[in-house]
Amino acid sequence: MKNRTTIIFDFDGTIALGDGPVLAYAQQAAAEIGAPESFVEGIRQTLAAGGDDALDGYDAVRRAADVAGADAGHLSRAYLASRGQLGTADAPITAPEGLAQFLAEADAHRILVTNAPDVRLNEALASLGLDGLFDRIVTSARKPAGIDRILDELPAGSRVLSIGDIWHNDLAPVHRRGHATALVGDFFDPDADPTFRAATLTTLLPQLREWLAGSADSTSDRTALTTLNEG
Repeated sequence: MKNRTTIIFDFDGTIALGDGPVLAYAQQAAAEIGAPESFVEGIRQTLAAGGDDALDGYDAVRRAADVAGADAGHLSRAYLASRGQLGTADAPITAPEGLAQFLAEADAHRILVTNAPDVRLNEALASLGLDGLFDRIVTSARKPAGIDRILDELPAGSRVLSIGDIWHNDLAPVHRRGHATALVGDFFDPDADPTFRAATLTTLLPQLREWLAGSADSTSDRTALTTLNEG
């Protein structure tokens, strides 16, 4: 890999937006344990309220299902069934506005990293208009440890930006190594200390373009980007 600038993207909640996949997971979990329709409605309300203290929507489903008596087998089967619906009318998703153009123009190595299995991912990317726009796709990544493995594979001196919606999984390993991070979404994490933060990736695209245009030999991306945010 000749390009020493790398952008790492998360999938769910970052480039694939909408509650469709989470609600599909909730519906499949409810079917597994015989829960009433109110189970799904409760998840819908939790998402509307910002997720309470859950890491994300999937974590909210897991917690609610645990309370309702689900075991690991129930949740595994429900999750895989919901991924089989990804990008369909039963689990609709949308891409952040302007992301396709950003990816097409980015002079960087573009890596998509997800903890989800390789189930309907190519079809989902096509439905989002993002197929062919990533140089590498890593599924079943086992983040956060999987992020460290990817960073270890990059050339020495690489300039890295990681974009995701879960601080602990997507961004903390990158932050610890002094690289830039962008946190998107509405789920609150008191430990989060990102370089950029916004409700959606679209809001950040102008600043991310500035980051890409910045000096590749900058000794502190975090300091430089803080200045951009303040401006």
